[in-house]
Amino acid sequence: AALLWVETPSNPLLRITDIERFAALGHACGAKVVVDNTFLSPAWQQPLALGADVVVHSTTKYLNGHSDVVGGAAVAREQDVSEELAWWANCLGVTGAPFDSFLTLRGLRTLHARLEQHGRNAQALAEWLAGADGVAKVYYPGLARHPGHEVARRQQRGFGAIVSLELAGGLEAVRAFTDGLAYFSLAESLGWR
Repeated sequence: AALLWVETPSNPLLRITDIERFAALGHACGAKVVVDNTFLSPAWQQPLALGADVVVHSTTKYLNGHSDVVGGAAVAREQDVSEELAWWANCLGVTGAPFDSFLTLRGLRTLHARLEQHGRNAQALAEWLAGADGVAKVYYPGLARHPGHEVARRQQRGFGAIVSLELAGGLEAVRAFTDGLAYFSLAESLGWR
């Protein structure tokens, strides 16, 4: 069986994919369309409503929101696909622990409020960075000059909370920047802690 995998916005350059368009292309080829929605969550983007067959989330990130759970979710449009995913999850032992599920549900209660503030902060930061000395390029779909801005406006309820940038001056400038930060860590999970 064919599969078309879409990550939108993409990590790390925040490229925006037109989900409706790619879903139509995938379905025309007989493929199932899966969208990784980790960077937006269902609060900001609903890929199933845009034609995707399956949407996946890292529940570790925004859905949990408290940096105390590692998990994921796959949600399918069709019942038979959902049942098959559940069967495989059970067989492979990748079902979430009860307490981890409780903690994720706790995070869902504040998801919308957290994302609203994250979005405001990201928009303000992206706009500031776009005019800052030493910044060569800012990647944020909330900026009108972002190549995916119009698609993002159409298919998303918010532009996200991740901002990527390129510094002028190459690796030397990057080292000077990171060395000058009071708090910085390399992290696998959006850098919460």
